[in-house]
Amino acid sequence: MPKLRISAARGALVISQGDFMIERHIADAMNAAHWHDHIELNYLLEGQMTYLFNGRQEQVEAGRLVLFWAAIPHRTIAVTPNAPLVCLYLPLVDFLGLPIDRGVRQAIMQGRFFADARAYAADAILLPQWAEDWQFGDAAERQLIVDEVKLRIRRFVLDAPIGDHSATRQSSALGASAAIRRAETLTDLIHARYSEPVSLPMLARLAGMHPATANTIFRNVLGISVNEYLTRYRLARAMQQLAETETPILQIAYDCGFGSSSRFYDIFKRRTGTTPRVFRSSLGRDGKTD
Repeated sequence: MPKLRISAARGALVISQGDFMIERHIADAMNAAHWHDHIELNYLLEGQMTYLFNGRQEQVEAGRLVLFWAAIPHRTIAVTPNAPLVCLYLPLVDFLGLPIDRGVRQAIMQGRFFADARAYAADAILLPQWAEDWQFGDAAERQLIVDEVKLRIRRFVLDAPIGDHSATRQSSALGASAAIRRAETLTDLIHARYSEPVSLPMLARLAGMHPATANTIFRNVLGISVNEYLTRYRLARAMQQLAETETPILQIAYDCGFGSSSRFYDIFKRRTGTTPRVFRSSLGRDGKTD
């Protein structure tokens, strides 16, 4: 798997799939949306900022950790001047390996933007220290940071306002590890073939599984079906194209595997509460090529 890389492209940040990373910088409004297949955590030390995430505006306050699946294109549209921000990027496969509540995991994968239910005073000290230690620490120190971040996410999920938190504590670590690997195989296939007319039987066959087994494993690990993940991933890729390109909406619908513009519009409206055209306009695109 390639190393995590951050680069500028058409005014947007593009972060490739890869390893864990943590950084501290001054938050700023983005010229365009960006996306990457990590679970992202943000912590503002001062000020406020507003995200455009999944077609909706989300407010981020200082002292309150937020968490979301960054495969959904997102963009900061308003930021308090000189607001210091700590960002953490946890690879999706590492997140899936955490023994956390399935209901919360499902909500995250379906595009929910979570803010910590309560502020932890220790975060204001610990997260900047993680960022500094990550920059200058050795391999052992970095591994310790990753382990500490995973524990912090587990605490975050315990405070989330949905789900029965006792459900996943009884799972076998060995069994969960095997299931995660098989679920990762399915997600890798979806990432590679989402633009094609794929189906659950086809994906299961390519992964060497029975369709029912594939769907059961996927639900146990991600909390959603294979088809739901495929729809969510297609939608995330479509939102990225709407945010970053002038490609006509009809072409985006086909490029992202929706099969028709009517199906694309229907799914987009139901999932985001707006239309592809309005979403593109909200990002400063005039939509003339639609």
